[in-house]
Amino acid sequence: MVKRGAFIVFEGIDGSGKSTHIRLLCDALRQQGYDVLRTSEPSRGRIGRFIRDYVEHRRNRLSPEIEALLFAADRFEHVKQMITPALEAGRIVISDRYLHSSLAYQGAAGVSLEWIREMNRFAPRPDLCILLDVRPETGLGRMSRRRRTVFEVYTFQQRVRNLYLRFVEQGELVKVDADRPVEEVQQEVSGLVRNLLAGASESP
Repeated sequence: MVKRGAFIVFEGIDGSGKSTHIRLLCDALRQQGYDVLRTSEPSRGRIGRFIRDYVEHRRNRLSPEIEALLFAADRFEHVKQMITPALEAGRIVISDRYLHSSLAYQGAAGVSLEWIREMNRFAPRPDLCILLDVRPETGLGRMSRRRRTVFEVYTFQQRVRNLYLRFVEQGELVKVDADRPVEEVQQEVSGLVRNLLAGASESP
């Protein structure tokens, strides 16, 4: 029987550095011989492409409830077609955003967290969920050179961050201060992942 892989998720407000640290982590793990699947939400599937187009082109804002439903539908397809098969094949899956993005972003827009969790009951729990934490002014400042999406407004990002920090307090996420040099942040991220994989290798 092939040993189940590991599921690692990166969360954070816009401009927190997820893309950079996911790339660095994937490169390091592959150099160590691990089979890594890098993925993201919204996914590259049919529903995910619709969401990306909606977010990037600033179309008239849908209700946050419809957004939550769309993200859940995309996540269902993502889990079924990519995440679960990769884990069952023993691969390490690293995702840029997952369930807590729905909880933080649609939750910040006023949607019931309980309702979001209920519609996502199908979603497997990550083995490690890292919050790259930055202040909204830092994140938005990093994105000043490109057009901002419908979600990138300071007051909204602050509400999103507050929800993320609540999930940290509840033990659902591990907070990493991403308001530091890339090398320092990556060193801490690597340590968390190394501990996870070491624990997995020791499991019966």
